Amino acid sequence: MDDAHTSDSHRPQLRLPEGPAPKRAFGKRGLARVLAAVSVSAALVASAALTINAANADPEAQQDWDLVWSDEFDGPAGQLPSASNWQIDIGHGYPGGPANWGTGEIAYHTDDPANVSLDGSGNLEITALRDGAGQWTSARIETVRGDFKPPQDGSLRIEGRLQLPQVTGEQALGYWPAFWSLGSPYRGNYWNWPGVGEFDIMENVNGSDTVHAVLHCGVAPGGPCNEFNGLGATTECGSSCHDGFHTYTFEWDESGSAGQLRWYADGQLYHTVDEGDLPADTWAEMTEHAGYFILLNLAMGGAFPDGVSGQVTPTAATVPGHSMLVDYVRVYTAGGSGEPTEPPTSDDPSEPGGGTRDAFAVIESASFDASSGVPVNGGVIGPLGDGDWVRYDDVDFGSPGPLDFVARVASGAPGGVSGLVEVRLDSVSAAPIGSFAVANTGGWTSWQDVPGNVASTTGVHDVFLTFTSGQPQDYVSVEQFRFRS
Repeated sequence: MDDAHTSDSHRPQLRLPEGPAPKRAFGKRGLARVLAAVSVSAALVASAALTINAANADPEAQQDWDLVWSDEFDGPAGQLPSASNWQIDIGHGYPGGPANWGTGEIAYHTDDPANVSLDGSGNLEITALRDGAGQWTSARIETVRGDFKPPQDGSLRIEGRLQLPQVTGEQALGYWPAFWSLGSPYRGNYWNWPGVGEFDIMENVNGSDTVHAVLHCGVAPGGPCNEFNGLGATTECGSSCHDGFHTYTFEWDESGSAGQLRWYADGQLYHTVDEGDLPADTWAEMTEHAGYFILLNLAMGGAFPDGVSGQVTPTAATVPGHSMLVDYVRVYTAGGSGEPTEPPTSDDPSEPGGGTRDAFAVIESASFDASSGVPVNGGVIGPLGDGDWVRYDDVDFGSPGPLDFVARVASGAPGGVSGLVEVRLDSVSAAPIGSFAVANTGGWTSWQDVPGNVASTTGVHDVFLTFTSGQPQDYVSVEQFRFRS
């Protein structure tokens, strides 16, 4: 959760995790915000044409939108959010990532329905709880998909309708709900923030009437996005963002001669960042990758609420049991084709796009040339666990090389078990050129296409898929994969 709108408080001296971690920050007095994650959900939905006219927006912002993904959170009370749409983050941080999610927040995130579940009335409910020993728990979820971005020469719109925890004053100290997105290269790396980009669609702390919109980019500290503050703005949603449900929207528009980012609350445009506001390499680093994943979370404590209140939060006066409600999360695109350009293929390894295997065509997982610890079941490999690997010989990437790769995977791993699918070239011990994280998708036959960024590469290589988790349980099966330009 990047920017948070705060009043006239001064931020205390806080010791934050060292190294680049997603941290959101913005405030009238330059209060540092640090990242607390909020997973936003989505379900692939048949395209439905929709015209959304944002009040007080420029004509360019009024476009014909196609619904491409959504989650309406319909289902019985107590049910976890759809595993096809969301993965639930567990603990105090990603394996190998910064402690306390890089924000200083103190709640342990769980997949307990008491912390995260449907409410039976069409909402997702994320609830912060405190046990008898004073330990806080809450929840953070993120979309399985990590490829949300505008189609070429088009636009992307991410929208959610949310209600903030209905608690104010001293009883609300430490509450930090957020709705945001992170660049997909962060998955499996966890130290490349803020360069990969972070769009904070809604952040609120300590039960205030205001919410914040923030862009994080470039380098930290300092840089073109003034990290750790980010480039942000604040709104009161007309009078108060704390009075029931409000709609929060982010648009990324690449339909004109230059890109533009826009933030809305209840259709009111209140924050804009133009491509020309940033150095060209900064804009490219945060936009020229596979895309973004969406997060919803309810953090407790951390640098942002502490800085706003001028004390360590939560306090003894903070009341547990309050929830952030999410009516829906929807993703739209407008304009452009969105179709990747496929390079020509050939059976002649000497020709561009040729070779024993075409990197840009589907590679069936069971067609490997060598493996270690890998079972084959019905034409797919898996279940797979830590240390397993497969090799595919003579894969031709041509020139220019790929932008990313996408694998069709499934997982029936138990809660809290996840791991990485990594791509390495020419040696199983080479550094990965790309990866993505995967957790339970709803079962071992519940297949999902998951993208991951890869470093630029050309020519013909042996490609290794390696599987790393640091845990004994199997966590993924793979049906096929391919690279995309």
